[in-house]
Amino acid sequence: MSQILLDAVNAASQRWKDAFNAGDAAGCAAQYEADSVMHARPFGTFEGTEAIQGFWAQLIADGFSDIEYLNTNIEIIDESSAVLSSDWKMNKAGGVIHKELWVLQEDGSAKLREDDFEAQG
Repeated sequence: MSQILLDAVNAASQRWKDAFNAGDAAGCAAQYEADSVMHARPFGTFEGTEAIQGFWAQLIADGFSDIEYLNTNIEIIDESSAVLSSDWKMNKAGGVIHKELWVLQEDGSAKLREDDFEAQG
């Protein structure tokens, strides 16, 4: 089961990065559960996919792109959830992902339930 979960998390994380790098805020938001919560430090807390999509749309409109994760770690919590942590960088910023809580869905995909990251510098 753990390999199925890891594969689902890695695939969903890659879909999120691909959407962001393509300037697709809706594609980013599609990787979150409907009632997910995103803590984007220092920007604020965003609840639900509509608010989360709005955040990513504004960031993309402001010219941010080329996200890359570095030193990524995925910790399996239980049979249906895992936490990803990582450093990240993009063209105009960088920072730390403190916690991406990915949860396995009924269709076998993983979606974000919680996202807690920080922009630094």
